Amino acid sequence: MAERPEDLNLPNAVITRIIKEALPDGVNISKEARSAISRAASVFVLYATSCANNFAMKGKRKTLNAGDVLSAMEEMEFQRFVAPLKESLEVYRREQKGKKEARKDKDKKTDSEEQDKSREEENDDDDERMEEEDQNEEEEVDN
Repeated sequence: MAERPEDLNLPNAVITRIIKEALPDGVNISKEARSAISRAASVFVLYATSCANNFAMKGKRKTLNAGDVLSAMEEMEFQRFVAPLKESLEVYRREQKGKKEARKDKDKKTDSEEQDKSREEENDDDDERMEEEDQNEEEEVDN
């Protein structure tokens, strides 16, 4: 666990980026306000994690999953965020599945290319052996 309360804060760069994306252009935010938002976000994350952990413990699990987080959001009375979170989760899962399939296809292609290359090398070796045998036969005939 963290040694100091400040260790639990989210990185300032992340908070600043989120704030800038949320505010219209030309709107500035003071350091004090940014710090307050950072602390509030950290408290929210810790509370959501604690609630999700309770659901995992009820399920006799040590690993939090997406269902635990969604249930925690409902328990924390953030129902309006559950549907968008589910949609984001589905998008994430589709992207991960696509990446996994792409990696799988790439591995198959690489394996296939390696097999083709290996076959070509074997054929080249066979061709060289045959040429040597032909030369040897020609030399024997000449002798």
